[in-house]
Amino acid sequence: MNVTHQQNVEEFTLLGLNNFPNLSIALFILLLIVYILILIANLLIMVTVYFDSRLHSAMYYFLSRLSLVDLCYASVTVPKMLVDFLSKTNTVSLSSCITQLFFLHFFAGTECILLTVMAYDRYVAICNPLRYSSIMNKTICYWLEAVCWVISFFHSIIQIILTCQLKFCGPNQIDHFFCDIHPLSVLSCSDIFIIEIIFVANSGLISLLCFIVLLVSYMGIINTIVKTRSDEGTGKAFSTCASHLIVVTLFFGPCVFIYLRPSVSFSADKTVSIFYTVLTPLLNPIIYTLRNKEVKAAIKSFLGKKLLRRH
Repeated sequence: MNVTHQQNVEEFTLLGLNNFPNLSIALFILLLIVYILILIANLLIMVTVYFDSRLHSAMYYFLSRLSLVDLCYASVTVPKMLVDFLSKTNTVSLSSCITQLFFLHFFAGTECILLTVMAYDRYVAICNPLRYSSIMNKTICYWLEAVCWVISFFHSIIQIILTCQLKFCGPNQIDHFFCDIHPLSVLSCSDIFIIEIIFVANSGLISLLCFIVLLVSYMGIINTIVKTRSDEGTGKAFSTCASHLIVVTLFFGPCVFIYLRPSVSFSADKTVSIFYTVLTPLLNPIIYTLRNKEVKAAIKSFLGKKLLRRH
C-alpha cells in the first residue's frame, strides 16, 4: 500500500488559484480593488445608518447588519486568496481549513436568515403599516438579530463536527479557491455517504425554512399591493421589495447550486463560489444604495458634513 494512504493529511494545497499563473499579479490587483470597495461600501452604509437619525428604523437597522455580515463574509476568504496570489505554495493546514470553513458557513447562514428576516420586515411594513413601529420595535429587532447569529452558529458547528469525522489519507490537493464542504469531503478516505446526507440536510433545513418564510411574506406583500389602489404606494412598495428580491436571488441562487447537492465537483463551482463570496458582498450595498432614495440622501448628507468639517 502507498505510504500516503497510511498517513493522515495535515496540510492541503489550494489548486483554484493555479489556473492562471501568468495573471497572478493582475488578478491580485483586481481582487484587492474589489475587496477595498467591499470594505468602503459596507462600512459607509453601517456608519451612515448609525449616525443618521432618519434611518433609525427596523428596515435600515437590518440593512446595516447585512453590510456587517457581507464585510465579515468576504473577509473569511478574500485575504487568504490575496496572499495565495503572491505565494508559490498556496498551502493551508487542516486546522486552518476547518476554521475557515466554520466562519464561511457561520456568516453565510447568518446572511441567509437575515435576508429572511428582512422579508418579514417588509411584510409588516406593507401589510400592517399602522402597526409597523410597534411590531418592529428595537427589542424585536435585537431578538431577531440574535436568532440569526445563534441559528447560524449551530448550523456551522454541525458542519464542523461532521467535517472533523472525516479522515484524509491523500491526495491533499483541493481544487478550489478556499476550504469548503464539498471540495474537502471528496478528498476524504472515509465513507462519507451518511455524513454527506447530514451535510445536505443541515443546509437544506435552513434553506427550506427561509424559503417558506420568504414565500409567505411575499405572497402577503403581493396580495396587499394588488389591493392597493394608490399608484404612489404601489410604486414605492415594489421599489422597496425589488432591491430585496434582487439581493435574495443573487445570494440564494448560487448557495442552492453549491450546497443542496451531493459532493460532486462541477467546472462551474469555482466561478459560482467567487460570485457569492466576493461579488455579492460588493453588489448588495450598491443595489440598496442605488434603489433607495433615503439611503442615497443620507450618504450624500453624511459625506457632505465630513467634507465641510475638513474645510
